[in-house]
Amino acid sequence: MSRHLYGIIVTNHGTAANNRAENEGNITTLQKILWNGQVHTTVSAEAIRFAIRWYWQQTLGEQALNRRWNDHAAAHTWADAEFAEWEKFADDDVLGFMSAKAAKQETNEAEAGPASRKTRQRGTCDKRRARLEITRALSLTPFAGEITFSAASVGATPSASSTGKHPVPYGTEVHATRYQYGFALTPETLSSPARALNVIEALVDLSEVAGNHARFLYDFSPDAVIFRWTDDFAPRMLYTFGLASDGRLTVPEIIRRVKCNDIDAKELIVGGSIARTDDAKYLKDSGAAVCEGVKQAADEVKKRMRDELHLGV
Repeated sequence: MSRHLYGIIVTNHGTAANNRAENEGNITTLQKILWNGQVHTTVSAEAIRFAIRWYWQQTLGEQALNRRWNDHAAAHTWADAEFAEWEKFADDDVLGFMSAKAAKQETNEAEAGPASRKTRQRGTCDKRRARLEITRALSLTPFAGEITFSAASVGATPSASSTGKHPVPYGTEVHATRYQYGFALTPETLSSPARALNVIEALVDLSEVAGNHARFLYDFSPDAVIFRWTDDFAPRMLYTFGLASDGRLTVPEIIRRVKCNDIDAKELIVGGSIARTDDAKYLKDSGAAVCEGVKQAADEVKKRMRDELHLGV
């Protein structure tokens, strides 16, 4: 039976702003969704995937990736645009790909005769489903609509220069919050199961996620993590972080599911700031591994994966 890795991550508290390089008038906006009847800000899974690929490019080296980001040119280059040897590349193996190509010759079936219909060419699609599944990141607190106002100095940009002697005012939506997101991965579905270890390392070390226009820094590294290493087909633990009245992290839904045996506490590895809470104490007493740091938790789940899947050192 295959073993599955699930996890939930919550970031450090910070001021998120300008995370998608879009605006409404002169207001740079945050993405938002309605969650349990309230407006929350959100960061896309695509932005997190980009940050993972960028982390691998810096730590594993460009040769480990098919799609490579050139920061100076602000563009991607491809080692193998045809995906002929996708197994060689960590990003193709873990994050998947799709390359759709139109037919070289199109035929209108209503106008073509029988011979043309027999020779009509169809488009092709080379694809691999992503093995690492990531949820959209969601703010832990509702968005109250905070906007900060500033002004670009005269001549700071071409548009500012065109206004003559006057600065250009602009506003930025800002949300002081944490973000939580979940992920799922079955290492044995990878061409190289050992790459699952690279996934954990990337998630634990993520820093900047989303655009930020080089003006805002939001630390997307985990403040707390909960891993689940199991043979269960369902995660049963996505979006389960909450905040107590004193600002401490809580996981009441995980506690409930452990109590009713939907989740075996022995499958859980808890790490980070949540380690000293009452919820973590209950999980530890129930059999979960509880670590003071997120990297310690990552080391523990990597050890279990190495031992059970014989991934080596």
